[in-house]
Amino acid sequence: MGCRDVHAATVLSFLCGIASVAGLFAGTLLPNWRKLRLITFNRNEKNLTVYTGLWVKCARYDGSSDCLMYDTTWYSSVDQLDLRVLQFALPLSILIAMGALLLCLIGMCNTAFRSSVPNIKLAKCLVNSAGCHLVAGLLFFLAGTVSLSPSIWVIFYNVHLNKKFEPVFTFDYAVYVTMASAGGLYMTSLLLFIWYCACKSLPSPFWQPLYSHPPGMHTYSQPYSARSRLSAIEIDIPVVSHTT
Repeated sequence: MGCRDVHAATVLSFLCGIASVAGLFAGTLLPNWRKLRLITFNRNEKNLTVYTGLWVKCARYDGSSDCLMYDTTWYSSVDQLDLRVLQFALPLSILIAMGALLLCLIGMCNTAFRSSVPNIKLAKCLVNSAGCHLVAGLLFFLAGTVSLSPSIWVIFYNVHLNKKFEPVFTFDYAVYVTMASAGGLYMTSLLLFIWYCACKSLPSPFWQPLYSHPPGMHTYSQPYSARSRLSAIEIDIPVVSHTT
């Protein structure tokens, strides 16, 4: 695998990261995190379902798509601990994932548009194509963990609410959207790690650039490294003679 080229693994990871961030946006804005179903035994009345999101709350009658009660100030008066944690965790996860996408894009641009001959100064720098992909993979993994953990907690918190009150609480499909997005972030991280491990030359340091040196570089660098170990007396100094 020539590491100087942009491969399908990096492109696929970038697209997967974009889709995962879009899923996190959707999960953050959806008002379908928890349902409270109120059943009435009066035939003249309809059952009522309260949909609870991170920012709004909506109450609907069965069979109706209009909100009977739409609370837009719910975000400031959330009284459920799991939803309050999600209000901070999901935006933080989105910010981390967007930073990882930016690093991934920078790494792809460095890989695609750099010269075929490696720059010696860049080889000593930690900011390079491989380093960008490696750090981006770590950030994607962190973003997936930040979003997945409180999403799973919603499921267990529903059990707690049903035991504390009545079995009328259920989690809605926003939980599945967020968990799937977190899984996409893990997949993105895995693809970047696979690309890094497949391209990384084993003798190189952990975060050095992944250059595929042309053959001329090896023939040039080996005599230089061998001569550099010689003393100054043993190095041949060329003498230029002028002929008349």
